[in-house]
Amino acid sequence: MSTGEKRLADIELLTRLLDDRFRIPGTSIRFGLDGVVGLVPGLGDAASMLASLYIIYRARGLGASNPVILRMIGNVLIDTAVGAVPVLGDLFDVAFKANRRNLTLLHRHLGSRADAHRLRPPGR
Repeated sequence: MSTGEKRLADIELLTRLLDDRFRIPGTSIRFGLDGVVGLVPGLGDAASMLASLYIIYRARGLGASNPVILRMIGNVLIDTAVGAVPVLGDLFDVAFKANRRNLTLLHRHLGSRADAHRLRPPGR
């Protein structure tokens, strides 16, 4: 496994932990630590935001472009702002899944880069 693949796997693991590690029994509803720590007013949302920003930092290290990074930051800001609202914010955290959205953006970006690389003539 290359260094880039290892870094991506680390981001995927953290995303799973934050957004969909647990399932409500008898349903298909998944949630992660983001939804759990968000129950702690103020501190929980700040901790979630820091973990989400770490994912963005790692995505930048993998070569995510500025437009992708800006969209990722927007997802985190929405998640943090709405997540700060008592009770409704916690339900929003479970539904919105900012980190899962950001991982999807990163996968699309990396996939498009790989496609572009394959289409380039050798030596360019």
